[in-house]
Amino acid sequence: MAGIGFEIRRILRRESFLNLLEAYGLAGIISSGPWVLSVLGVMLIGIISINLTEPDILIIQFLVSVTYLMASSLVLSGIFQHVFTRWVADRLYSKQNGLILPNLMGLIWVTTVLALLIGGAVAGLWLRDTGLLYQLLMIANFVVLCNLWLVTIFLSSMKSYRRIVILFALGYATAVVASTQLAPWGLEGLLGGILLGHSLLFFSFFYTIIRQYPGDNFIAFDFLQRSQIYPSLIFTGLLFNAAVWADKFIFWFHPDTSQQVIASLRASVIYDLPIFLAYLSIIPGMAVFLVRMEADFAEAYDRFYTAVREGDTLERINRFRDEMVLIARNGIYEIFKVQGLTVIVLFLWGPEILAAIGISPLYLPLFQIDLVAVAIQLLLLAIQNVLFYLDARGINVTLCALFFVSNIVFTLITIGLGASFYGYGFAGAALISALTGLFLLSRKFDRLEYETFMLQGR
Repeated sequence: MAGIGFEIRRILRRESFLNLLEAYGLAGIISSGPWVLSVLGVMLIGIISINLTEPDILIIQFLVSVTYLMASSLVLSGIFQHVFTRWVADRLYSKQNGLILPNLMGLIWVTTVLALLIGGAVAGLWLRDTGLLYQLLMIANFVVLCNLWLVTIFLSSMKSYRRIVILFALGYATAVVASTQLAPWGLEGLLGGILLGHSLLFFSFFYTIIRQYPGDNFIAFDFLQRSQIYPSLIFTGLLFNAAVWADKFIFWFHPDTSQQVIASLRASVIYDLPIFLAYLSIIPGMAVFLVRMEADFAEAYDRFYTAVREGDTLERINRFRDEMVLIARNGIYEIFKVQGLTVIVLFLWGPEILAAIGISPLYLPLFQIDLVAVAIQLLLLAIQNVLFYLDARGINVTLCALFFVSNIVFTLITIGLGASFYGYGFAGAALISALTGLFLLSRKFDRLEYETFMLQGR
């Protein structure tokens, strides 16, 4: 999809240090800005509401409820994220832009129905001891979030980058203001406020999409046609999101590591905070990831396959192939360097950081291994991104399945070994998946010419 890479390349062509900073700053804002704003928004609601709502347990129940909403909605929307992204990209390539909006409406309809059915069933089983209004608000938030993650597919193709960040800021500012104003109504008031913020964000993005992609019809379901979808992408999206959250769910529901918070919803005090802080550390690596993968590698990839399609000389095709491989390897290495440096700095400043935010130094070992784990996960993302460009869908499914299964197995093993081993299961699963991905990617590059020219009929 036409995306941020074009804008980054335009900035980098000016070849100055300030332009380099501008490119990485833009990449950091687009890759992590919306996510950071959402995290800060939810945290602000909790912090501000502590002074407005009694007892404090309501704030904990709110934060846990939102965490479950985020996790479950990401897993469910993962079914459609990759497959619909590919479908949209194919339509853009074939100049069928008029089909995009009607099919997005169809996707929203399918997602809404599915989210309502699943959300209603889960609420009836897990939340039956809570009030009806709480259950309805949880279902409504779940539906809106599932659809919100799907419309964000279009963020990279819509080049209004400042508008995107502004919309995220306005959405979560609305959520903060509304939640704090409704805090006297307790947990339901806080959930109602965040529902307003997410709804505003969803409809703002949807309006932007309508302006970008005017449709020929109101609703269509072409994306569900078997000839136009790739089941492997469905499994990739589902398994990857499930893998990312697998260790968290195990810690939430294992009796030795969790506590009941509200109804059947549980939380892990010992595990949740360090892993949350560790994920904030990937912002520098995400900026490098976006610049190197969506700018440098995408440009090299386009040169190689353009040369193949247009029947260029074998010498030039081989040269473009070597350049593409070199840029991919250098990009992954640069992500490793930047994120590795970030991890080292946070290792050194870890005690001061935990002390500054009032967290016990006993959390330091878990925080450190989580820093390593999320850094490795970022490398896995970079590897998978290259494999997506190369249309290696089978390899990506294999990596996601390996990540999912190993995360479950290793996490259960480390819980049995004791608290000093917490976090090593997630780190080990990410490491095995990343190393396997590097091996399979290297083999893919070695066979690239053969697969490009000899396997086109398969």
